[in-house]
Amino acid sequence: MKALVLSGGRGTRLRPITFTRAKQLVPVANKPILFYAIEAIRDAGITDIGVVVGDTAPDVMAALGDGSYWGVSITYIQQDAPLGLAHAVKVAEEYLDGEDFVMYLGDMLIADGIAHFVEGFGQAQCDAQILLGHVALENSIEFGMVELDASGNVIRLLEKPESPPSDLALVGVYLFNANVMKAINSIEPSPRGELEITDAIQWLVDNGYCVRPHIVEGWWKDTGKLDDILEANRIVLDTLEPERLSEPGTGADLRGRVSVGSDTVIENSLIRGPVSIGNGCEIRDAYIGPYTAIGDKCRVVGSEVEHSILLAESCVEGIGARMTDSLLGVNAAVHRTPMLQDSVRVMIGDNSEVNLGQ
Repeated sequence: MKALVLSGGRGTRLRPITFTRAKQLVPVANKPILFYAIEAIRDAGITDIGVVVGDTAPDVMAALGDGSYWGVSITYIQQDAPLGLAHAVKVAEEYLDGEDFVMYLGDMLIADGIAHFVEGFGQAQCDAQILLGHVALENSIEFGMVELDASGNVIRLLEKPESPPSDLALVGVYLFNANVMKAINSIEPSPRGELEITDAIQWLVDNGYCVRPHIVEGWWKDTGKLDDILEANRIVLDTLEPERLSEPGTGADLRGRVSVGSDTVIENSLIRGPVSIGNGCEIRDAYIGPYTAIGDKCRVVGSEVEHSILLAESCVEGIGARMTDSLLGVNAAVHRTPMLQDSVRVMIGDNSEVNLGQ
């Protein structure tokens, strides 16, 4: 069995961060989201992985390399335009070469991995198996939604409907055999100009092929928006196994699960875990609150940060207020100006500087 990881798309809901990087490379708990996908696939026993890339191909290729770091082999497949998930499968047809495969959206996080999902596909001998999760009905516009009959069989799929047939959403992991290519070659682009994977699966259902649903019991996250990224960061940090590669300095008080990288200086600061701090950081006269991930070579000085993600080389200095629910890009800086409010929330892109206040 092969795997197909989708790592194209423009990530418009995460701008300005995604103006300068692939959305799949935004870190959660100081590790790019895409790495979790590769690890989940490897842990399911699949080592032949195709990665579909788009405009951000150079960044994705630089991050993943040939896959040897994870003990897998990666083949890159170019998708010239983001024309839908089914289109991504179509451009990978030569790579897939008629084999069964798991398709995994590169910006998804799933708590329990996919090993049992892959094993179930082999036992069921179906043409497709789809992973489903419950969502709030008001969020259905963000997902492909699925209707099951009383016996649990798939009967209808709709892409981002305003009136969903149920609260079951496609999670973003699918298993297919070669018959999915028949379906993709039989459908037309949707009104938004894309070949929808929901239409391809519906074609399989309508033409008598076996499509088996599997409902996720644990948590899962589509990390396409700021709030989702922060929530995923919180969930993953809750499982943090602390590692201390630097010793706290004078006046440092580390409480709870706090992971600290090498060559990091922490002085006169209170850190309340779960928190992950990268290599070469400087934390002075600061408070770092729970569910914060600080990337390599960051500076937090005379400031308070909580429930936030700081990418590498970013700086929060002297803001005199608590920064919460925020995402800072690489080499971004937040400073204080007069009349700053008691708390702030920001999302700023790479190489940006913001002075907060009036």
